[in-house]
Amino acid sequence: MPPLNLPSLLSNLNIAALNPMQESALAAAEEHDNLVLLAPTGSGKTLAFLLPILNGLQPGISTQAVIVTPSRELALQIEEVWRKLKTGRKVLATYGGHKREIEETSIAGEAPVLIVGTPGRLADHLRRGNIHKDTVTFLVLDEFDKSVELGFQDELEEVLSHLPNIQKRILTSATSAEIPAFVGASNAHVLRHEADPSTRADGQTDDEEAGVSFGARLTLQALRASEKDKLDTLFRYLCLLGRGPAIIFLNHRESVERTASYLREAGIAAGWYHGALEQREREVALARFRNGSDPFLVTTDLAARGLDIPHIRAVVHYHIPNSESEFTHRNGRTARADASGTAVLIVSPGEDIPEYITGPVDFIELPEDLQLPEKPRWTTLYISAGKKDKVNKIDIVGFLSKVGGLNKEDIGIIEVKDHMAFAAVRRSQASRVLADIKDEKLKGKKIKIDMAR
Repeated sequence: MPPLNLPSLLSNLNIAALNPMQESALAAAEEHDNLVLLAPTGSGKTLAFLLPILNGLQPGISTQAVIVTPSRELALQIEEVWRKLKTGRKVLATYGGHKREIEETSIAGEAPVLIVGTPGRLADHLRRGNIHKDTVTFLVLDEFDKSVELGFQDELEEVLSHLPNIQKRILTSATSAEIPAFVGASNAHVLRHEADPSTRADGQTDDEEAGVSFGARLTLQALRASEKDKLDTLFRYLCLLGRGPAIIFLNHRESVERTASYLREAGIAAGWYHGALEQREREVALARFRNGSDPFLVTTDLAARGLDIPHIRAVVHYHIPNSESEFTHRNGRTARADASGTAVLIVSPGEDIPEYITGPVDFIELPEDLQLPEKPRWTTLYISAGKKDKVNKIDIVGFLSKVGGLNKEDIGIIEVKDHMAFAAVRRSQASRVLADIKDEKLKGKKIKIDMAR
């Protein structure tokens, strides 16, 4: 195929030039057979992998590239971008929720050079022999970590098992994530599109922690929210903080789930904890927070006392505490023992710093360009047996290793309660493990094992 006519292609999208990330991705895709592209949402990753696909197309061959996405909406967006490029080469989006026969008819006519779809529907077409799989040499897993997280690992494995002639792979994600072994990209070149070191999402420069720790004492900072609703300011601060664990305190339980849901929908792994939850729900929330499945916990002052969770990096006062006592107890969750920590006040227009805060308060500015925190490496399994059922940690480790096929490094913190237990397992392995162990017995007893949510 002749070289790309970039000016013409970009003009079809009303784009004057590629951004630096897209330029580097295009160059890296030519040099490397396996590429992982890490860039924030909205940075132009779609074009960064469509152009290498277009650049590698050969004349006279049917389907040459497959893009796997975690959602129908994303598949349709990618299809639309390809159409706007006006390449003259056919694309087809495949996804559930409408008749498969419509897609089969399209494939049977003029075979598309590019097929983009969700894991389940792609696996179905490949299983039925609808796609010319032997000619597919280019594979893109867009938001690959999301597909695994949503439980599509089996479908992804099946899709890849039907594509024996892959020569080029591009995997994309907004955050660093573990690449599943079945992808076959263990030697991938990783291309990071990161912000300036002083504004990195993890809040650190290359050599030292930036403005978080001052020896063994508590640092007090404040943020000015631009409006009464502080959700966007909180989201941006957590992006700046980058990694947990951190606790976000609110004054009212009614606001807790709303705030946590907002963060989760925005791509931040946050749990919630308040007094109206059932006991099992509280146990799940705390277990997921302790083991890192949810690095951020949104809560009321219920969590300000009695919880001994080590290494809390930051306490965020989303709502200003009503009293000095509440302020003190909240802050006591961080900077424990010889550790350091940060307490952050979010102040909306019209709010003042409380009089009980007499020390200096450092108001910080949030950068405009921020990246989502890295996705947690762990998720949590719920096991319906505990101490009083004569189940202990060693039993659970052995069960997950022998029956679930997990290595030692794939198993995280295990908590055993009276009649239940929680086990952190590597997120990328969770769906497979759950499928392998769901009908198995633990210590000769049939038990329930599920994702702890």
